[in-house]
Amino acid sequence: MIARLRGKPVANTPEGLVLDVGGVGYLVHATPAAIRKGDASDEITVDTYLHVREDTMQLYGFADREERELFVQLLSVSGVGPKLALSIVSGSSSAELRRAIVREDSPRFQAIPGVGKKTADRIVLELKEKLGDPAFAPASESGDAHVVARDALVELGWSLLDAERALADVDAELPPEERVRLALKKAA
Repeated sequence: MIARLRGKPVANTPEGLVLDVGGVGYLVHATPAAIRKGDASDEITVDTYLHVREDTMQLYGFADREERELFVQLLSVSGVGPKLALSIVSGSSSAELRRAIVREDSPRFQAIPGVGKKTADRIVLELKEKLGDPAFAPASESGDAHVVARDALVELGWSLLDAERALADVDAELPPEERVRLALKKAA
């Protein structure tokens, strides 16, 4: 199994990132964080997961070990394949996704393209026990800026899914008021 690659990013294609490692170009289906990492330097290290099927072998790349671990855990969920798992991990930080699982926040996953209600519920149900570490759960719901911003948009008449989709494109480090303002500005 190929667990990690260090090399020079030589191309960024629609299929993924091409890393030149000792003269061999590896096509890596990468998260946006891993691609940004490649754009920022001449040589990068990405954690990888090699997915082997009877007809193909695909390499998936991640900016850090946490992204990779969450990807592997998502693969254990019934109905979640590597492309969907990569899409889920690409949408938010690993910490945010883990908190959403622990809080049983399935609408957070429904906002991701390709994830329906049943799949979102399965992700929460099957991974909650594995990720039930209290360190990932906020002390209170009001302490989580994402939930506060999402609830504010819902109070303004947005559907839960529309609020999740709008907030997915907003910087996760911003306070709730700023997140809401930027989501409203984008919608206008």
